Amino acid sequence: MANREQPGTATASGSGWVSPVSLDRSIALDADEAKRFASLVDRVRADVQTVIVGASDTLDLALIALLAGGHMLVEDVPGTGKTTMIKALAAALGCSFNRIQGTPDLLPTDVSGVSVYNPTSGNFTFRPGPIFGQVVLVDEINRATPRTQAAFLEAMAEGQVSADGETRQLPRPFLVLATQNPIELEGTFPLPEAQLDRFLIRASMGYPNHDDEVEIVRRFAGEDRSGHRGTTDRATHTNSGTVLEMQAATRLVHVSDVVATYATDIVRATRHAPGVAFGASPRATVGLVRAARARAILAGRSYVLPDDIQSLAGPVLAHRLVMDDESRLRQVSPSNIIEGVVAGIDAPVEPTAPVQGGANR
Repeated sequence: MANREQPGTATASGSGWVSPVSLDRSIALDADEAKRFASLVDRVRADVQTVIVGASDTLDLALIALLAGGHMLVEDVPGTGKTTMIKALAAALGCSFNRIQGTPDLLPTDVSGVSVYNPTSGNFTFRPGPIFGQVVLVDEINRATPRTQAAFLEAMAEGQVSADGETRQLPRPFLVLATQNPIELEGTFPLPEAQLDRFLIRASMGYPNHDDEVEIVRRFAGEDRSGHRGTTDRATHTNSGTVLEMQAATRLVHVSDVVATYATDIVRATRHAPGVAFGASPRATVGLVRAARARAILAGRSYVLPDDIQSLAGPVLAHRLVMDDESRLRQVSPSNIIEGVVAGIDAPVEPTAPVQGGANR
């Protein structure tokens, strides 16, 4: 299994690779490096979009979750291309891909792995489960029982699995992309707030527009489904080491004091918003800034703008709000609450780019 990241290094699984990007937090990311990483991300994005039509916003959110070291929950109806997009993304990144299908009879050991007795040696041998992948798709996670859902908590929060009295590190990078169908209730188990909070981002692909749906028919209506829309045997544009390098660079993106304060004010305002029983936690504040740094990398910038915070407030914060009983009865959307909160706080207008020679936050 891969080694956990040590200060000053970023080691890819089994490669011994060390990031050339300095992890000294006093050094801001170079602007040219930010543009180089943005170019890599553009190539990955373009490759995935040869397989999936539209859904560019959802793809960008998945890339943001990856660079920020987080995980993403996708809520949508069946048949919108969630699985295809995630599988194509793993192939374009050059990362291993595993899929877990949520069902009521799925056991925690089916996820994390199990020790099997070897009669030849007389010992038990641990066989890793599908969670030991770099990009892991958990399809219909809300069909798994709460006991099995809990098996994902340690993996998502700490990048490790504890089984049979031993802790095993997961490969790096490690990205969980889970899906759930919001329109079916029978045979499902809603994710508890503690697990929802482990997802950095929640997104929805939505139905494609008319032109995109026509293009989907043109491309795929007559294909051989055994190829799964060409997601197998694709050219890779990065590898595990490059992804870890981009993650290390994301942590060095400059966040000015005014932007950090702006993000904090937005999160704190959710705790007092009308209709909200419990607002977003400090973990959400950290997650919002991490995601904003990743969005800056996608744009080729070495610093975060207030626009990054505004654009990601909904995907990062909405699923963390617990609405009060009246709001639930009135079916008030947490996304609408976030929109109102963002609209009610003035964005900073001071310069947010790093001062030459200044330290990064």
